[in-house]
Amino acid sequence: MSKINSFEDLNVWKLSRQLNIEMFKILAGKDNNEYGFLINHLYKTSGSIMDNIAEGFERGGNKEFINFLSYSKGSAGELRSQLYRALDVEIIDQSDFEKLHALTIDISKQLSLFRNYLKNSTYKGSKFKEPPMDYGNQG
Repeated sequence: MSKINSFEDLNVWKLSRQLNIEMFKILAGKDNNEYGFLINHLYKTSGSIMDNIAEGFERGGNKEFINFLSYSKGSAGELRSQLYRALDVEIIDQSDFEKLHALTIDISKQLSLFRNYLKNSTYKGSKFKEPPMDYGNQG
């Protein structure tokens, strides 16, 4: 098991970052007047997943981190819904939809496992002057 010293060490954050990279690759050059609002929302929501993981970690408290992981999971659900809208109006094709949808599902599962792990942990957080948490595999 590895020690986690920053949010960048978390596997679920790394996977969320990969989702954002894929999102940018797929949507690059597709911004238009008709569906620009949806494309912008896709970018913002995918970014919210990784940003909430980072923010929760940086707050230094286990309870706050759990809350922010919940926000990330909510954003993952919102993104999955938006992906259907993007598919329906042909902003993305079926192949891209399946790739992004699968990544988002994987992130949601990892967030659930990680939240459950933290809920059952006796670790309170770094702001309580404890040593770095051994977060194990986090899903």
